[in-house]
Amino acid sequence: MRVNRILLSVALVVVALVIQVSVLARLHLPGAVPDLLLLTVLGLALVYGHVGGALVGFGAGLLADLAPPADHAAGRYALVLCVIGYLAGLAKPDNGRLRSATGPLVVVGAAAVGTTLLYAGVGALVGDTAAHHVGLPSLLFTAALYDLLLAPFVVPGIMALARRAEHDPLADTNSAAQSPDISSGWLSSGTGLRIGRQRNALRMKTARARVARAGRIKGVKRL
Repeated sequence: MRVNRILLSVALVVVALVIQVSVLARLHLPGAVPDLLLLTVLGLALVYGHVGGALVGFGAGLLADLAPPADHAAGRYALVLCVIGYLAGLAKPDNGRLRSATGPLVVVGAAAVGTTLLYAGVGALVGDTAAHHVGLPSLLFTAALYDLLLAPFVVPGIMALARRAEHDPLADTNSAAQSPDISSGWLSSGTGLRIGRQRNALRMKTARARVARAGRIKGVKRL
């Protein structure tokens, strides 16, 4: 991975983990806990692809395994997020742009369910049956619900930051020539200036055309 990818990924993962542990985990919501760390991995995977998504997922999961108050074996969540990051990276659009919010929401919903199932499955292999005592169906429903509600506020911003750090030329193209991108629309800048320049150019062309037309009319009258 590039240096700018590593620095941005580390910063976003640390911030997401701190917010999740210090804020979201203390809300005591019924069922699962909103997984801000998962949404961060998904946003980066949709920009970096399957290899970058797997690396970011493994690093984020390992950090979550080691951060207090972790109550499970180290490497368990790292394995889960590594697999989820790889699979989410496969959904990266070929042209680098997302035309609809449906695709990312489907990825988030599938990742929330898949993460819960994988975590419970790995836990069953190592003798951790806590998910069965809590109720796996309720965990699946609440995990998908919370992550889908939180996704529109997290994933587009994460993707926009990742593309800006990449200096992606697709993010700098004229929005009038291409369809809008849902991941860069929130943080886009300079649009008003571009529109103003285009209007001024059109006004200048119209004024020049009027002057030329007036000159031709006067010439005809003199003849």
